[in-house]
Amino acid sequence: MSDSVTATTAEAVPVVVSPLARIYGQPLTQLPLDLYIPPDAMAVMLDAFEGPLDLLLYLIRKANVNVLDIPMAPLTEQYLLYVEAMRSQNLELAADYLVMAAMLIEIKSRMLLPRPKVDAGDEAEDPRAELVRRLVEYEQMKLAGHGLNELPQAERDFEWVEVWVEKTLLRRLPEVSTLDLQEAWRGILRQARLHTHHMVQREELSVREHMTLILRQLRDAGGFVEFGDLFDPQQGAPVLVVHFLALLELAREHLLEVTQVEVFAPIYLRLSDERSEPR
Repeated sequence: MSDSVTATTAEAVPVVVSPLARIYGQPLTQLPLDLYIPPDAMAVMLDAFEGPLDLLLYLIRKANVNVLDIPMAPLTEQYLLYVEAMRSQNLELAADYLVMAAMLIEIKSRMLLPRPKVDAGDEAEDPRAELVRRLVEYEQMKLAGHGLNELPQAERDFEWVEVWVEKTLLRRLPEVSTLDLQEAWRGILRQARLHTHHMVQREELSVREHMTLILRQLRDAGGFVEFGDLFDPQQGAPVLVVHFLALLELAREHLLEVTQVEVFAPIYLRLSDERSEPR
């Protein structure tokens, strides 16, 4: 009697099935038989690495270990997991990574073998030395490239703007050539010959004295005199020569400046910023 009651009680308990999803409020307990799921729909996309060294460097920095003392066993195991996942999706992409995997396995095997004895004072060669060198160089180049990418770039961080500048606003006076000064001096001499008579006499003239006269004449005129107005043809050629030498001496000592607006234009003399009497 108890067995039959127990069986009757077990048949009365309902089985509750949780729905997989709800569509328009209705529970869905079974997937449709005609539902198409693409084979790559559930594929896990790996991080985009630029190469085997980039993947190795990522694993090393993620594990927070020193690149100069790489634990080869866990690093090789993690690297092979990434390569296996990559090879199942894209065999061509994983080709370069397989070469690095073979290199890691070789280094790991060499570290397991007993190292040969070396002479006193010599250090045994570390099988990881070449890999460490390549990783350090790659990280330096990667950081340098990142630094260059952080610099401002045209059409990414800023745009080029063209600005028209009126060049005539900044007026620059041309330099006075030696030929222009020589021609102006010849004109003064020609005027002197027309107004003087030929006289043979001895006269002592001082260049320093004429320098003082020129500076005084420039100050009286406001510091700006035309070249021809500085000479008096009636004084005779000797005085004009000494006067001209005094002018050149003042220009050499930067006590006055010789200016000209344009080529073949009149030459002007003006006092420089440092106005001082010659001693």
